[in-house]
Amino acid sequence: MTSSIGLDFGTTNTVLAVRSGNGTRSIGFDSPAGHSDSMRTCLSFMKHPQLGASALSVEAGAAAIRTFIDNPGECRFLQSIKTFAASRLFQGTIVHGKRQQFEDLMDVFLKRLETYSQQDWAQRYGRIVVGRPVAFAGTNADEALALTRYQTALARLGFDDVHFVHEPVAAAFYFAETLRTDATVLVADFGGGTTDYSLIRFEFEGGRIHARPLGHSGVGIAGDNFDFRIIDNVVSPVIGKGSHYKSFDKVLEIPSNYYASFGRWNQLSIFKTLKDFQDLKSLVRSSLEPEKLELFIDLIDNDEGYPLYQAVSAAKMRLSESDETEFVFPPLGAAGRKTIRRADFENWIADDLAGIEQALDEVLVKTETSPLAIDKVFLTGGTSFVPAVRRIFENRFDRDKIESGGELLSIAHGLALIGERDDISRWTSDRLAA
Repeated sequence: MTSSIGLDFGTTNTVLAVRSGNGTRSIGFDSPAGHSDSMRTCLSFMKHPQLGASALSVEAGAAAIRTFIDNPGECRFLQSIKTFAASRLFQGTIVHGKRQQFEDLMDVFLKRLETYSQQDWAQRYGRIVVGRPVAFAGTNADEALALTRYQTALARLGFDDVHFVHEPVAAAFYFAETLRTDATVLVADFGGGTTDYSLIRFEFEGGRIHARPLGHSGVGIAGDNFDFRIIDNVVSPVIGKGSHYKSFDKVLEIPSNYYASFGRWNQLSIFKTLKDFQDLKSLVRSSLEPEKLELFIDLIDNDEGYPLYQAVSAAKMRLSESDETEFVFPPLGAAGRKTIRRADFENWIADDLAGIEQALDEVLVKTETSPLAIDKVFLTGGTSFVPAVRRIFENRFDRDKIESGGELLSIAHGLALIGERDDISRWTSDRLAA
C-alpha cells in the first residue's frame, strides 16, 4: 500500500488529509494566526524590513488576512487563486515588482502550508491525490492548462506521483464508506466557485467496494455568487448604487462599475488605489444623495471589506435556519441594519439556482438516469444548507435518500482513501472523463 496525501485545493478553503488507522485525519496547520485543520486559500506578500526590498514575507490563510488588514497599503493580498487555473488570459500578476504565474502562486501557497504543518510532504508521502472540479471556473476554461499548472506546482514540492480525481468523486468515496449494499450514488459538491455533480455506481465484490462511473457535470456557480447577491441587494443601494448625480443640465446614474469590486472583499482595498476611487470622490459634490457616497468612501478608506463579508456570510448562514434575519454592519450606521427575508434572498439567487439545477439536469439526461434509479444523494459543501438549494433535490428525490455531512472535509478525506488503493486508476479523472 502506497502512503499518500489527499489535497483539496479549494477556491475558498484548502484541506489536506492522510490515512490514519482505519480512517483518515486532517493535516493540522500552526500559523501565526493559530491552529487549524483547514486553511483559507489566500496569500499575503510583504516586503521584509530586514531582508531587503527584494525579499518578501509570505503568509497564507488567516495569517494572510490578518497581515492584509493590518497593512492594507503595503501588503499584496491574493485570494480565490484557483479561479485562474484554467484561464489562458491569466498570464500572471505582478507582486512587488515580480511576475507570479499561477503555478508560482500555487507553489508558494502550498509550501507555506507545508511549513505550517512542519512536515516534508513529498518525503513523507510518496503519492499525492489532488481534487479537481468537474468544470473549472471561468469562461472558455482550459482544463488541460489547469492540470498542467497543477502538475508544475506539485512537482516543485517534490511530488512525481500525482493523481487527479474529480472532487465530487472523492466526496462520493468518503460517503461510500457508510454503504453496506450496492448503490447508485449522486454526489453534489457545492464549493466557493463551482457546483459539481458525479453519478457513480458502487458495487461490492469479494467484500471490497468498487466503483463504476456513470457521468458528471458542473457549473461555475456556488456560494460566492450567493454572497454577492446579498451585497448587491442589501449593501450597494445604501452606498449609492442606483442613485444619481448632476452633470451640467443632465441627471445621470452613478456608474454601476464602482460596485463591481464587491465581487471579492479584498478588491475593495485595491479599489482604494485606483483612479475610479478618486472619480467616485469627485461625484460627492454633484450627487443627489451625497450621504450614500460618503458611506461608500468611508467603507473603502477604513478597509471594511473583510468585516463586511463576514457579516454577509453570517446572515446567509442564519437564513438557512430562519425565515428572516437581521443583517447588522455598524460601519454603515443606521443603514447598516436591515431585515433580510429568506423569500427575498431566494428571489435574488433565482438565476444562480437555475444554473445549478440545469447542471443537475445535464448529468441525469447525459446518463439517461431516472431520479427513481438513484439510491443515495450525498450533498457536500456549505451551500448545501441553503434551503432553496436543498429543495432542488427534495423535489426530485425521496427525502430519505438525501444525506449530508463532512461539508468541509469530505473531499480531502476521500482523496486520502483513494490514494492508498491499488485500483487507484479506477478513480482518477482520466478514467472518469465523459
